[in-house]
Amino acid sequence: MPPSTTVPSAQHIDVPETLLKKRKQNEKAREEKLAAAAAARKNSVAKRRILFKRAETYVKEYVNREKEEIRLKRAARAAGDFYVPGDAKLYFVVRIKGVSKIAPKPRKVLQLLRLLQINNGVFLKVNKATEQMLKLVEPYITYGEPNLKTVRELIYKRGYGKVDKQRVPLSSNAIIEQALGKYDILSIEDLVHEIFTVGPNFKQASNFLWPFKLSNPTGGWRTRKFKHYVQGGDHGNRESNINKLVRQMN
Repeated sequence: MPPSTTVPSAQHIDVPETLLKKRKQNEKAREEKLAAAAAARKNSVAKRRILFKRAETYVKEYVNREKEEIRLKRAARAAGDFYVPGDAKLYFVVRIKGVSKIAPKPRKVLQLLRLLQINNGVFLKVNKATEQMLKLVEPYITYGEPNLKTVRELIYKRGYGKVDKQRVPLSSNAIIEQALGKYDILSIEDLVHEIFTVGPNFKQASNFLWPFKLSNPTGGWRTRKFKHYVQGGDHGNRESNINKLVRQMN
């Protein structure tokens, strides 16, 4: 009878402490990553709701403003008077002439206005200082009061932002929030509203927008650029007719 053999019991294998720590760290990192992703999704949904409500508020504000304008016009007409709109608060300024034979002072003003090339356009808050600047360079520019449609179309179609001194397309709200979030401008609609209403952070919003690069107007410029707009030329203040020009250049 063969001698009996004993089967050795399974030995306990110790896992190195460093490996255990690494496993715990990986598990903790995975849990933190999942929690961060869930929080990000939650924040994204909440932010979309906020932006949607803001957009609704803006629409109501624009509609009420338009209704008030109509009411004032009707009241004036009923009283046999003429309705005179309030002074412009916002201008859209377009450069229409080059730099040849231009004096140093107007050249400097054009640089301050960021109108460095022909067909460049910028939004400008109307005040005494800007009015004086515009007078100095009036032969080289045309400007007027843009309506909501013009402001929105320019920003949506031709809008670029200045990020780290680079010209960046406004392809997402994240770009705007990163640059202007500290001013509570979180989306492209916030940006449109800030510009159109000349809000408290207009300067920051306007400086964030890269000067608009427009095309030559349909049919080209008039042949008499040296004449004022009211004399059949192109330069100077064309008031609400700036909207028609922008359509032709957009």
